[in-house]
Amino acid sequence: MLIRRAGSADAPAAIRVFRGSRTAAAAYLPSAAHTEAEDEEFVRGVLIAEGQTWLAVDGDGRAAGLLSLSPGWIDQLYVAPEYWGRGVGTLLVGHAKALQPSGLQLWTFESNLGARRFYERHGFVAVERTDGAGNEERAPDIRYAWSGA
Repeated sequence: MLIRRAGSADAPAAIRVFRGSRTAAAAYLPSAAHTEAEDEEFVRGVLIAEGQTWLAVDGDGRAAGLLSLSPGWIDQLYVAPEYWGRGVGTLLVGHAKALQPSGLQLWTFESNLGARRFYERHGFVAVERTDGAGNEERAPDIRYAWSGA
């Protein structure tokens, strides 16, 4: 598995990972706040064009995961469902920690128990809980922090 910076040509693959992961995890996530077209514009126009976004790519060149960072934050982390349980998320979190060794924070929905367990296994600690009034989905969420290496 290779991790590389996402470019504009990667938008279709990044959108596939983003949408596929959210769709597969729908039972654990609040209803989507955006249409498919809005999600595509977000991935293409924000995550890739303006952000620091990385793809985990398998040996066949297929995108397996997506990581988007900003200073001190994991903004987005998605793994294509066919790669769940195969270490892609661990690889991406490790990459994020290597790029930002002084610490990271992230938000995840309270209902996403799999994500919560995943982040806790990787040294993140819950530091704040909200009722969701401040997010688009209006769903309770948790801010996690990793204090750094």
